[in-house]
Amino acid sequence: MRIDVLKSKIHRVKITQAELHYVGSITIDEALMEAANLIEGEKVQIVNINNGERLETYVIRGERNSGTVCLNGPAARKAQVGDVVIVISYASMEWEEAKKFKPALVFPTPDNTLV
Repeated sequence: MRIDVLKSKIHRVKITQAELHYVGSITIDEALMEAANLIEGEKVQIVNINNGERLETYVIRGERNSGTVCLNGPAARKAQVGDVVIVISYASMEWEEAKKFKPALVFPTPDNTLV
């Protein structure tokens, strides 16, 4: 049996930009992506702490160490600059593997950098 489990989480990161007239996705600082074990194009769930909105999109690599977290396209309507969100990805794996798996959890500073 396969189950979906938490693979990666960037906990409480601030939205720095919202670009409505863009193709779509979320742009994330490459350093944050790397720390969270996320790759470009990976599907993620975005949970907005400020307004309760949830959405799914995919990741675009942002400039390393820039602190960039930008919602693009229609997703830009789901958050405002300064909102705090959680970025989550899941992985499908076999039951026994899932019991041993340890997700990548990232807790950035208030300016979206790594400690």
